[in-house]
Amino acid sequence: MKILLIEDEPTLASSIQEFLCAEGYLVEYAANFPTAEEKVALYEYDCLVVDINLPGGGTGLDVLREIKKQHPTTGVIIISAKNSLDDKIVGLDLGADDYLTKPFHLAELNARINAILRRRQFEGDSDIVFAEIRIKHAERQVFVNDTPIELTRKEYDLLLFFLANKNRVLTRESIAEHLWGDDADQMDSFDFIYSHIKNLRKKLTDNGAEDHLKAVYGVGYKFMAGR
Repeated sequence: MKILLIEDEPTLASSIQEFLCAEGYLVEYAANFPTAEEKVALYEYDCLVVDINLPGGGTGLDVLREIKKQHPTTGVIIISAKNSLDDKIVGLDLGADDYLTKPFHLAELNARINAILRRRQFEGDSDIVFAEIRIKHAERQVFVNDTPIELTRKEYDLLLFFLANKNRVLTRESIAEHLWGDDADQMDSFDFIYSHIKNLRKKLTDNGAEDHLKAVYGVGYKFMAGR
């Protein structure tokens, strides 16, 4: 799952990014309004964690307005030192999912991100079920016909990305961006995608799952029930 952290205080930003990366998220960072505006225009994210007060000519609320125009299903958590009812009301009215007042515990931020991702992508289910595949997202555990299987972090993120977009064609570019963020722009081939998809498919089918992955020639992949 890919998160954009927009926070101008370097120490706090570093702590949040380090914690969320350790929890298995891909976390990109913007320290000011122009950088945040550029990233929101160029890339897609599962969730934004946005400070209201930003240097550079705009606010976190401006970023929120823009992300909701371009990608209305993206989750958003506003973080702010202001315990301001007005800011909270405006943010929620603009489409934010949650609001945290600084200081806050990083574990609480993580729990709220998890809740948003489940609610937005998987209709709030604590377990994600697709045919014979079941995922306990809070524990990052994957089962095929109730048999646990071990996936790498990238394989797990890839499976979630497919399930969140089941029956839709995902381009190789979108898969690369989801797994590697901005760094995907620097890669000159998609060999690494093929390797992760091959390994994920093998682990699922070796443990009794149907082969749900369909290659769409010249475009990308689709994850679907049946063939």
